[in-house]
Amino acid sequence: MRVDQEFSRYAGAYSGYDMIQQQVATRLISHITTKPKTILDLGCGRGAIVEKITWDYEHFVGVDFAPGMLELHPKSKKIECIYGSFDDDTVFTKLFEYDFDIVLSSSALQWSRDIEHLFKQIAMLNAPIALAIFTANTFQTLHQTAKTTSPLRDKESIYALQKRYFDAEFEVVKYQLDFDNTQDIFRYIKKSGVSGGRNILPYTKMKKLIREYPTNSLEFEVVFIYSKGI
Repeated sequence: MRVDQEFSRYAGAYSGYDMIQQQVATRLISHITTKPKTILDLGCGRGAIVEKITWDYEHFVGVDFAPGMLELHPKSKKIECIYGSFDDDTVFTKLFEYDFDIVLSSSALQWSRDIEHLFKQIAMLNAPIALAIFTANTFQTLHQTAKTTSPLRDKESIYALQKRYFDAEFEVVKYQLDFDNTQDIFRYIKKSGVSGGRNILPYTKMKKLIREYPTNSLEFEVVFIYSKGI
């Protein structure tokens, strides 16, 4: 199943499983003190960012490639939702017509097919940024136990790429979620969106992993990239 279809499939249940994404969005917004009036949110999902904005803004543009998520995103005269992928240059052709005060993205850009090209496109918007991106150390114990490699980039490579395009502060934050049992862990992975709809293992190997998983917790690592002075 395509990633956009997977996000749409679980959109209705997502709010019960997005605890980490909510914490990440809260931290991202709390760093912003300039109260920007025109805002772009890349990978807006069902609206975690816009729901946390406490200041008065004039225009909010959210971009997402999962129709099921966009259907649940808050709507108003101030909010415009654009269906499309942030990896699609035609989406940015439209975005270049706007004049944004800030570009935000929370818990989404890790799924970019070409994050360097995406950073280049974002830089061409000529606006301050506040980005939160999951790294390869997310689910570290799971990947070590299953002997698999994370599909995400490590924090070192993200740091090196963002240095080419942004004059920004770079922060690494770790999170942990505890569960009652391993079945709850893998149910969370399936419905939370943190796996991006990607199956980590075939079904039989997944059952073996559930039996052998050594802890009742999951770890996450997120890098925050902030323009200076926002």
